[in-house]
Amino acid sequence: MRKIITYFVKYPKAVNILVMFFIVFGISGVIALKSSFFPLIDSKFISINAIYPGASPQEVEEGVIFKIEENLKGIAGIVRVTSTSRENSGSILIETDEDFDLDAIIFEVKNAVDKVPSFPANLEPIVITKLEEQQPTVIFSLSGKNMDLKSLKNISKNIEKDIRNIEGISQVSVSGYPDEEIEISLNEEDLIKYNLSFEEVLNSISSANILSTAGNIKTDKEEFLIRASNKNYYANELQNIIVRSTNDSKKIRLSDISKISDQFSETPISSSVNGDRAVILSVTSTNNEDMMDSAKKINQYIDEFNSVNSDLKLTPIKDYSIALRQRTNLLLENGGLGILLVLIFLSLFLNIRLAFWVAFGLPISFLGMLIFAGEFDITINLMSLFGMIVVIGILVDDGIVIAENIFRHHEEGKSPEQAAVDGTMEVLPAIVSAILTTLIAFSTLLLLAGDVGNFFGEVAMIVILTLLVSLIEALIILPSHLAHSRALRNKEDFKKNIVYKFFKSMRSINNRGSQLMGWLRDKIYSPTLKFALKNRFLSLAGFIAALYLTVSSVFGGIIGVTFFPMIDSDVVSVNLKMPMGTNVKVTDSIINVIENHAIEIGREYEQKYMKNDDRSLIEYIQKNVGNSADNMSMVVGFGDIGGSSTASLEIFLLDSENRPQEIRAPEMANLIRERTGQIIGAEKFTVDGGANFGGSPVSISLLSDNILELKNAKTELMQKLRLNPKLTDVSSNDPEGIKEIDIKLNDNAYSLGFSYANVMKQVRSAFFGAEAQRFQRGEDEIKVWVRYDKNSRSLISNLEEMRILAPNGARVPLNEIASYQIERGEVSINHLDGSREIQVNANLLDPTESASDIVFSVQNNIIPPLLEKYPSIKVSFEGQYREANKTIESSKVVFPLALFLIFCTIGFVFRTYSQPFLLLLLIPFSLTTVAWGHLVHGFPINVISLLGIIALIGILVNDGLVLISKFNSNLRDGMSFDDSIYNAGKERFRAIFLTSITTIAGLAPIILEKSFQAQLLKPMAISIAYGIGYATFLTLILLPIFISFTNSFKVNLSWLINGEKPNKRDVEAPIIEQNRLTK
Repeated sequence: MRKIITYFVKYPKAVNILVMFFIVFGISGVIALKSSFFPLIDSKFISINAIYPGASPQEVEEGVIFKIEENLKGIAGIVRVTSTSRENSGSILIETDEDFDLDAIIFEVKNAVDKVPSFPANLEPIVITKLEEQQPTVIFSLSGKNMDLKSLKNISKNIEKDIRNIEGISQVSVSGYPDEEIEISLNEEDLIKYNLSFEEVLNSISSANILSTAGNIKTDKEEFLIRASNKNYYANELQNIIVRSTNDSKKIRLSDISKISDQFSETPISSSVNGDRAVILSVTSTNNEDMMDSAKKINQYIDEFNSVNSDLKLTPIKDYSIALRQRTNLLLENGGLGILLVLIFLSLFLNIRLAFWVAFGLPISFLGMLIFAGEFDITINLMSLFGMIVVIGILVDDGIVIAENIFRHHEEGKSPEQAAVDGTMEVLPAIVSAILTTLIAFSTLLLLAGDVGNFFGEVAMIVILTLLVSLIEALIILPSHLAHSRALRNKEDFKKNIVYKFFKSMRSINNRGSQLMGWLRDKIYSPTLKFALKNRFLSLAGFIAALYLTVSSVFGGIIGVTFFPMIDSDVVSVNLKMPMGTNVKVTDSIINVIENHAIEIGREYEQKYMKNDDRSLIEYIQKNVGNSADNMSMVVGFGDIGGSSTASLEIFLLDSENRPQEIRAPEMANLIRERTGQIIGAEKFTVDGGANFGGSPVSISLLSDNILELKNAKTELMQKLRLNPKLTDVSSNDPEGIKEIDIKLNDNAYSLGFSYANVMKQVRSAFFGAEAQRFQRGEDEIKVWVRYDKNSRSLISNLEEMRILAPNGARVPLNEIASYQIERGEVSINHLDGSREIQVNANLLDPTESASDIVFSVQNNIIPPLLEKYPSIKVSFEGQYREANKTIESSKVVFPLALFLIFCTIGFVFRTYSQPFLLLLLIPFSLTTVAWGHLVHGFPINVISLLGIIALIGILVNDGLVLISKFNSNLRDGMSFDDSIYNAGKERFRAIFLTSITTIAGLAPIILEKSFQAQLLKPMAISIAYGIGYATFLTLILLPIFISFTNSFKVNLSWLINGEKPNKRDVEAPIIEQNRLTK
């Protein structure tokens, strides 16, 4: 290594070429980087969707879901299987292990589905897909003056085509309207009049409305294709289909017995924006697409569309690229401020020219990292930018140590070149081991399970790549630059130009900084160290007492603990779920009342906080009937059950950068909830003003195959959760079902030749409908339904009087052969790993409350008596608990291994057992200020804080390495034990103090940032900054105490074994090794 350093010190142009390489390829790397809202995460989910028209949830469960779930058992790589069976369809979501190849698992899943012996006859082909990770980009609406829904839909389809044709955009979805269909509505009087059955009408349509080929004819001259082109695609084209032709040449046409119409399906789906009917278009970005670039192109399209259409308008409701740009600017500003603070401290306490060359390593390291970033799928996103901020302070640590040591060697009379080589080589073991320990600490983030590992792994990757490049910069580029800089030249060699005058003026500031540093070292630190070493037990007791007080405060609830911090949002979401079967007009009227409350609250906020502002706090309100808020569900079939009983609001506020900080979405959500009050009969009414990382704060799954116990346990659990004043929005995924008319055949029905299958087929055809045909009309799949007209389907009495066609041709009223009873049925049936599941969720009324405390309270106080009362029940805690548990459980394996690797690295470099152990012993003590730092900033300790603590370990060990390295060097130079430890502290005070203060300075802007966009990152920044601040004190005071204690133990142990008390210095590893080598 000495030869390499000597070469680059001797030939500075080689170093400059290396710098140019980093600059050119680094800039190329920046240009090639894509942008995304969050890190690109590989998909780990597979969905299975099955359509079973006319089937009940029980039929879907028994005929489809059970069979597939049974065959999925035993497939390697499947972590869990969840499913939902509902009316007409079923969905299965498979979560896979990240360590397995997803494509291979999909192949196994398809084989498992193919091996199912039989499915119901009416089941449509099962669709198995890999769920690609997508990130929302832009949501916009299409509205028009006096424009009907069909016209809006057709125009929106054209817009969808236009956007898909834009390069770099592939994912566009359109919502806000039901599917189109053709309805052939019959009435019973006409069927009786013409003596027709549903079966006859169906057959006439399917046999007449065809497009078919029948071979070809080859003549001597040419060939002819035989074809029947009688396919009709619109309602008015079906009217002349002949249903029956009698012997007297009379023809019964379809128009004679029915009303045929093109229409939207009766599923009540609609959207409006600020009161105007609208169609919603949502664009998402895949991992292969650039979010910022896509958003720019979409906004350009919107502007062009609006400029040429006066009666139509595209309105961008939510542009996620704006939030990404704001976050990017925020982090870049904070990063720039962090770099500035680092430069100020370096210039203040270090020679100004040394400070310049140390700071020069920052851009070189970042540019070097950006060369390789694209190869690891790193994008410009919230986490990668935060990783750059985290590493700012760490980057200069090694440069400070090397630069200061080179400067010290130069002051001893060595030439600049020799000082550069010797100074670097002296601290090389400590620098390399310091970098390695930091890399080991941050690499643990890459190995953590769950979304935490996926998200914050990018932070770790940025730090690792940057530190690796910084090692080259610190060991090769920095020594060469210092050797040939004026920092190591005599003053008389300087030319007295403008640059000279600038550095001369800065030298006075630098001198004052040096005086301050000297005063801190000689007047504050040195006496403190002497006192601590003289009163070891008293000093150690003080540190232990501080740690004990901190632990007691955490367990006593003074310092809060939770799973994840809640992140404020720019959107307030309202979800309303009335009992199934509620008329859409009732649901719509209730959601309108809530919308009016939201508008009133917005105006009150404007009057209070935005008096002189012409802007509106609420930019847009999107109302959805038939869908839940933001129901861009990851898996079709796994969103909230829609229909006439479901409605939602999405209230889009001014973004946080442009509205007063006093206006917070969670508080607005609470006001809406409070103003609305209790909604009688509502099964679900939730108002969310923030994003919960990891899922719902309180989410409990009850599992059992005993349906009665399962439902009773759900009811009791929900009642007890509602009694907790800290919880709100208590809901479940098991709403009360729609009222069902359960038909029972009488005994006389069988004597007339009726069967359940025969009777129910006719009833189903009349009231649900029979699908006569299905064809493609443009981009839409059109179903042709034959059923009773709407009036005939609106009264139960019509069902009672319906004439059922007997096998002998007679028509018998249903009430003569059957009876019925009305009761609630199932809306959906959920499974978790094969067992029936009901999930209960709740939100925190105050987002600052501890979700973990509440969950643990439920775990200890509510669940045990529930399990005792209902023994068949099993409980699984989901949401944030499960996500946090994934991280914590994986850290139980990863964390000890990381500590062991750090121990091995230090032990290998210093060839001792005790010194690495002493460094690791500092870790629990550093948690003291980590905990109190969270209290100061109003954050509970959470899983993100844990990541900061893991990162802190690597940084903490670095400072200790610098001190121990000098302590060992002093011993080898012949100093006594007491002088070695005392002088090591004094000589390394500046380096340790500067490395710590620059790390804190780099993170300070993020910690002090008020905008909610930094809230997810703050816990990690607080852990690192407060931990490293206290770690400086621990390294300079507690570590020497530990070294002194272990020395006393070694001396006494040697005295006990050998019967002679040795010199303190002789029992230390460096001296033992030195003595052994000299023999």
